Amino acid sequence: MPWREISHHIADALGESFKASNPHPISGGDINLAYLLQDGAQRVFVKLNSASRLAMFTAEQQALLEMQGSNTLRVPRPYCTGVVGSQAFIAMEYVALSRGSEQGQEQLGRQLAAMHQITAPRFGWHRNNTIGSTLQRNDQQDDWVHFWRDQRIAVQLQLLAQNGYSGRIQSLGERLLAALPTILESHHPLPSMLHGDLWSGNYAFDDQAQPLIFDPALYYGDRETDLAMTELFGGFAPRFYAAYREAYPLAEGYAQRRTLYNLYHILNHGNLFGGGYIQQAEGMIEQLL
Repeated sequence: MPWREISHHIADALGESFKASNPHPISGGDINLAYLLQDGAQRVFVKLNSASRLAMFTAEQQALLEMQGSNTLRVPRPYCTGVVGSQAFIAMEYVALSRGSEQGQEQLGRQLAAMHQITAPRFGWHRNNTIGSTLQRNDQQDDWVHFWRDQRIAVQLQLLAQNGYSGRIQSLGERLLAALPTILESHHPLPSMLHGDLWSGNYAFDDQAQPLIFDPALYYGDRETDLAMTELFGGFAPRFYAAYREAYPLAEGYAQRRTLYNLYHILNHGNLFGGGYIQQAEGMIEQLL
């Protein structure tokens, strides 16, 4: 691994000497290789992928900076990105983690509600990024229905067709795309700052039991999409949801929209992993229809 060159980039970003010794691999990610680099008391978290994935890391760096600027939830401070040889990398603050607490869950709910109250004029973002390893389009639009239809559900259905999944999932998908204006007819969300990939593996607590979030797929959209995903893979603690709803109550109809918003992630998992996710997506679409 090109640790010497990466250490030079980190030193430039920090404005101080940094020479990594004994990089330590960290498990937990499916897409990237992850390492802890240390020089004395200074610790840095580094993710690696192929050089062709640099845009994924630069989008992540910009997202972390934008979320940090909201002064709501803590995120790891990004230092730099780059390419060294055949490797793209992102280097950021290493955060020591703890188990958290019930009070931390409440704080997470309140702070996420505060982040969702940061809004933009339009839905989308100034650049594309990734959801998992899939390209996520973020062309800015004024209309939420068109954004969700054209840049979320329709894109995933097109990818499924390219991956060989035709037939029932496509016919159901076409019916859903046609029905979206009716399903979302009375719902008019603001373009809120979103984490975009907020499942239980993308939040934690630091060594002071303060919540933090990471690995964003940031864009501006309906805040309910973040809340929906927190319920998709096991859910968060009840006190998280109670604190969020107290700080920022949800509109009627969220339960139905939750299925629609989580369909995006199930379709993406179908594209990434195939298998039972396709059948799960079909069942969700039938429920919505």
